[in-house]
Amino acid sequence: MTADRAAAQPVVAVVGPTGVGKSDLAIALARHLDGEVVNADSMQVYRGMDVGTAKLTPAERAGVAHHLLDVWEVRAEASVAEYQRLARAAFADIRARGHRALLVGGSGLYVRAALDRMEFPGTDAVVRARLEAELAAVGPGALHERLADVDPAAAIAILPSNGRRIVRALEVVEITGRPFTASLPPAAYEVDAVQVGLTLPRDELDRRIEQRVDRMWAAGLVDEVRRLSGAGLAEGRTASRALGYAQVLRHLSGEWTEEQARDETVRATRRFARRQESWFRRDGRVVWLDAADGHLVEAAARVVDAA
Repeated sequence: MTADRAAAQPVVAVVGPTGVGKSDLAIALARHLDGEVVNADSMQVYRGMDVGTAKLTPAERAGVAHHLLDVWEVRAEASVAEYQRLARAAFADIRARGHRALLVGGSGLYVRAALDRMEFPGTDAVVRARLEAELAAVGPGALHERLADVDPAAAIAILPSNGRRIVRALEVVEITGRPFTASLPPAAYEVDAVQVGLTLPRDELDRRIEQRVDRMWAAGLVDEVRRLSGAGLAEGRTASRALGYAQVLRHLSGEWTEEQARDETVRATRRFARRQESWFRRDGRVVWLDAADGHLVEAAARVVDAA
């Protein structure tokens, strides 16, 4: 494919909840479309966070180039604005080489940042410091309850354990006088795109999530967290709150047994999957497909062709 033709084709985004099968579809579509994958999982950007994020191994990538994996050290705080810059640079690079860009992941804000016309509100050091002090004093649960009062939509989208994002949402509310979600503009593409969403019945998705967590445990998640602890995982304000990692850290600190950490990872991941679905369902541009369809790749290709 020529670079000019590639530039005229929309980015293909594959979205949906954790465990639904986005990575497998992305690989198949990339091979069908001569494409390359751009990661939109907010934790797969961290170096060394492999098992607990279900990051595909090089062999599992089946020769398909992947971008924005292993970008930040686990001590680094995530920046959606920086992710936006990196994602758009990756799109341009892929197109310049005559390939199709596929954006793949379940982090809704990262998907919107990569594709949509979005600018990010500034910060206020005094307000941020005060909220962070509150977070340290009372924990994320109490702040999440406050967020639910002032911005219910943001509370749905943000995990109650994600203190960093709760603080940011409350900071935006305070400095702008508007809900955090009101600072997100109406959905409008800055980057031409087509979004394919994968869905499953809730009981089937719950079953897959439990199996996924069991595979992570068998693959050495506890050892991975132990190793990353030596690299500063516990000090990382973003990475330390990742699903599975936060729970294993509590096990390694002696607060929970390993079985408790595993069970809570399953519960927290199921709750997170519900939030992911709620986020993506609000976007009427997503074309939803049954992840269990035996002809899923063909169905997704038809959606792309129609765009």
